[in-house]
Amino acid sequence: MKNAFTVDLEDWYNVTNFSRVIRREDWVKMESRIDRNTGELLDLLSRREVKATFFVLGWIAERHPGLVGEIASRGHEIATHGYSHRLFSEMTPVVFSEELAKSLEVLKKLVGQEIIGFRAPSFSLTKESSWAVEILRRNGIKYDSSVFPTSIHPDYGVGSSPLTVYSLAEGVLEVPLSCLPFLKAHIPFGGGAYFRILPYALTKRFIKAFNRKIGPVIFYVHPWELDPGQPRVKVSAQKRFRHYRNLRKTHARLEKLLSDFEFTTIREVIGL
Repeated sequence: MKNAFTVDLEDWYNVTNFSRVIRREDWVKMESRIDRNTGELLDLLSRREVKATFFVLGWIAERHPGLVGEIASRGHEIATHGYSHRLFSEMTPVVFSEELAKSLEVLKKLVGQEIIGFRAPSFSLTKESSWAVEILRRNGIKYDSSVFPTSIHPDYGVGSSPLTVYSLAEGVLEVPLSCLPFLKAHIPFGGGAYFRILPYALTKRFIKAFNRKIGPVIFYVHPWELDPGQPRVKVSAQKRFRHYRNLRKTHARLEKLLSDFEFTTIREVIGL
């Protein structure tokens, strides 16, 4: 079974975990490490002959057009991660509409691809922000991959969401992040901090169980997760743990993952 390998293309200082200590207006002052980190990830994918879906932040695309072009030239799918990494709770419909249009304009100019996929920053598409779905549809988005069908995370999740692909609105599919049902809960495991914190043997077991019982896994990673040398930021112990835990192990674990399972783009997995 082919699973989906996805990448949220953002730099270490763009993350929501740091939003209270690194202001957006200060992003331009930060040390950029995205070219090297993404290059390492691209080379790893090339060695395994894996094509992935890259959800590209518009702000990053404007400042690293060559990187986005390189990703597209290697045959990967380009999708949008919005423009400024603002959560839906921080935006009105008008602001989101403007930001989505801006991100799509930037990406289309760079890669010449039709952009049909969207992922909200920090998986912030919830029941409260369902107004965004119509804006996605109007802008030609055919699938969203923002919903985590879990209730255990403090900042995101729709616990009642289906675990497999479903329709958000006419012409717009939801491709939810992968969670495994356990008792009355849905346990996240398919990427990010979950991939770094859980032992790889457990991740492997969960993927096999999901493939057997439910379907293709939607896996995700960020380029900064391959970078143990990135700057350290003073944040709470919880956020520090989520961001920095096991960065040194990410590359080796990805090597194992790509050896143990088959991966491709979301577009191919859902047949668009």
